[in-house]
Amino acid sequence: MRFRREWRGWWLCAAAALFFGAATPTTKLIVSEAGPLTLAGLLYLGAAMAVLPFRLGGRRSDAGPSGPPKRGLLLLTVTLGGGVAPVLMLLALDRTTSGTVSLLLNLELVATVLIAGLFLHEHIGRRTTLGMVGVLAGGVVVTGFGGTHLTASALLVAGACLCWGIDNAITASLDRYSPTMITLAKGLVAGTVNIALGIGLEHVPSVRTIVAALAIGSFGYGLSITLWIAGARLIGAARGQAIFALAPFVGATLAWPILGESLRGRMLVSFAISLAGVMVVVASHHLHVHAHPGVVHAHNVDPTDIHHQRNAIEMLGAQSHRHLVLVHEHHHLPDIHHRHEHSEHVQ
Repeated sequence: MRFRREWRGWWLCAAAALFFGAATPTTKLIVSEAGPLTLAGLLYLGAAMAVLPFRLGGRRSDAGPSGPPKRGLLLLTVTLGGGVAPVLMLLALDRTTSGTVSLLLNLELVATVLIAGLFLHEHIGRRTTLGMVGVLAGGVVVTGFGGTHLTASALLVAGACLCWGIDNAITASLDRYSPTMITLAKGLVAGTVNIALGIGLEHVPSVRTIVAALAIGSFGYGLSITLWIAGARLIGAARGQAIFALAPFVGATLAWPILGESLRGRMLVSFAISLAGVMVVVASHHLHVHAHPGVVHAHNVDPTDIHHQRNAIEMLGAQSHRHLVLVHEHHHLPDIHHRHEHSEHVQ
């Protein structure tokens, strides 16, 4: 059962990478037709539109009251991930090629891993670290910067990646909110605020641009964010981002047929290096005896999961449930049930 859940997490994050990767070159097509604030707002409003039917048609999470810290974290992820980060990326996209921006987005992996390890106590391990280095090395190869030449575009992308890194770490651990709820909050709040600012400070784009931005946002941000959150809750933020790190290469590859940007030979070399890094991460494992304290969660209950067996939980509502104290040993990834310190150096 562990492997089924684990592979489901990998594939969800891979699908998210595909959608987000395709969004960068397609956004480049319209980035000059709208200001960065307006365009960022439209992209995230499109994200909200993509998940709204699921929120209206599906059963809502019975999470019970959410304390101020949880609401504060949700507001932080909406502000940084939905408001600030896309504006910074679009400013960079307006100054340089789509392929360059796509590949610089590998910095998001570094930010996510560092934040997940330092603040969420996710166990990274030697193999995972080696895999992360491989993914990052692939980005260095294709960009061609061995010794760092910092440009305004690179700094803008780095700022966006830092914001998204914080966003990734938070959303992977916000168990009181469903993936669609988080995506909807980002889309409605960040999208509306940025559009309002854009109308006041920038020109109003054409209807064609608005429709295109909403469509790109629906798939490249709405579905992508929702899939990534669902996957990262199964395998952890750091590992989820390792798979998502393939998105920059998807974007750089699609920049050739969509925008006519040249596909260089080192692109294939870097993709091979990054893919090898991802496979090292997938092969990493972690085993030790640990104790789960009693905690309340609100998410779908999987009867095949050892943490959701009848003697391990107490149902409080449709999805809300209390985990009883559980001590066991098994292979696991840092999903929402495994946020704890590690005293051992394990793979």
